[in-house]
Amino acid sequence: MADVINTSLLPFLILLNIFVSNIVSTSAGSTSTTYNVVSLGAKADGRTDSSRAFLSAWSSACASNAAATVFVPKGSYLLRNVVFSGQCKNLVTFQIEGATLVAPSDYGTDSWITFERVSGVKILGGTLDGQGAGLWACKNAGKGCPSGATSLEITNSREILISGLTSTNSQMFHIVIHDCENVKVQGVQVTAPGNSPNTDGIHVEGSSGVTISRATIKTGDDCISIGPGTSNLWIENIGCGPGHGISIGSLGKDKNEQGVQNVTVKTVVFSGTENGVRIKTWARSSQGFVRGVLFEDATMNNARNPIIIDQQYCPHDGDCPNQSSGVKISDVTYRNIKGSSASEIAMNFDCSHTNPCSNIVLDNVDLTYENKVATASCKSADGSATGLVHPASCLA
Repeated sequence: MADVINTSLLPFLILLNIFVSNIVSTSAGSTSTTYNVVSLGAKADGRTDSSRAFLSAWSSACASNAAATVFVPKGSYLLRNVVFSGQCKNLVTFQIEGATLVAPSDYGTDSWITFERVSGVKILGGTLDGQGAGLWACKNAGKGCPSGATSLEITNSREILISGLTSTNSQMFHIVIHDCENVKVQGVQVTAPGNSPNTDGIHVEGSSGVTISRATIKTGDDCISIGPGTSNLWIENIGCGPGHGISIGSLGKDKNEQGVQNVTVKTVVFSGTENGVRIKTWARSSQGFVRGVLFEDATMNNARNPIIIDQQYCPHDGDCPNQSSGVKISDVTYRNIKGSSASEIAMNFDCSHTNPCSNIVLDNVDLTYENKVATASCKSADGSATGLVHPASCLA
């Protein structure tokens, strides 16, 4: 006789099956709970708003008493502006590998995807498609346009890993790290056209202990930008270009502003960039500073301004009534910098006449312009040169 199933038990059996399928053994005696966004209603068609399913998966994972994973299967998922907030009870992994998250085409503001007040979160793989082309066209045409959104912002968080992520065509900045501690960004790829406005690749501000490594960044603004309050930042093995280079700044827009210190930038290849390694400050009163910076082992392939300190930044008339930067720049070393400049002035130290740059060190710098020795320009800059230095140092 065939077995007969009591139909009144079907709802219970379905829930039990979902629960069991979400338990993934990780090692003997331990488990990790996985929340599949498709099981919670997400549609992998790139058109249906899946925000609610993603937030539901996050809420459950964040509340889990054991380590948990938000799993995004292969496919494309449309998300509105979402905030994944803590504090969570345990470690959460956001597994996106093989999937694409798509931003809405009606441009948002501030941030598209935000992680705030979280600790120990891992964001692994996947692609963020910011759909910024329409907004850039509006801006480049000089029309009244929305500000646009940062694709991914990590704020007020600690012990974060972002690994293997691809960000493409962000409306504004691609990745922002703000007020965080101990964030590791590795193996990311950032792509946007060279004429896309304000599409910085990675921006770090108000954060300490950030490491950025093995990244390829092609964009319309800074590959990496470093804002006020950044300390103990390590950047290594970066491919940059097109873009505006790696910039500390702009700094000094506000008088009461935190400084930047203990920054290392090494093993970077700049290809066709507007700048190479840059420090940029507003020409106005400020209590800010930049100190303890090392730029090392950089290769310039036709970068327009390979080495530049610009303390005369003032985008609009009337923005800088004092016309002299108060940001104090000191203890900056350029070591093993080589390659070609797209302009004759390969080293340009345009420092504040009221707060001269001090202890600028050139150590084995070799830059050419059209297969000739380039030139250097120095204003209010003190320092020294060791080893081979071409163009010849103009530091006092």
